[in-house]
Amino acid sequence: MLQPIKTKFRKAHRGRGQFRGKATRGATIAFGSYGLKAQEAGEITSRQLEAARRAITHEVGRSGSIWIRIFPHKPITRKSPEVPMGSGKGAVEFYCAVVKPGTILFELDGIKEELAREAFRLASHKLPVATKFVQTLHKHAS
Repeated sequence: MLQPIKTKFRKAHRGRGQFRGKATRGATIAFGSYGLKAQEAGEITSRQLEAARRAITHEVGRSGSIWIRIFPHKPITRKSPEVPMGSGKGAVEFYCAVVKPGTILFELDGIKEELAREAFRLASHKLPVATKFVQTLHKHAS
């Protein structure tokens, strides 16, 4: 699973205002021909990201290339069960990626469109946000 090797601060604020607005960065296909685009805001955990990646890899096989366009940087903390209020913030439990509407989550290249659509459909079932299949405009060689 993905997680940062080193962070500046071990624990982070929840930052509930960060889901407002649309994505400006990472909102266009940069590497492949097909992409999986987020339609709503949310947090995708490293486990969910890995499950989606495995679903894509399983469907596509050894053909084609996959790019993961998001990374889980944000630490999420939990207090252990039945601990009284107070005594500070809990320990880091997992990491998640903050996603805004319009963010490209995955990209694929080197495969047929039908296969890419099916791979992304399977991956979207593993993710907590609504997604949509997008593709680049084909450039004809002259």
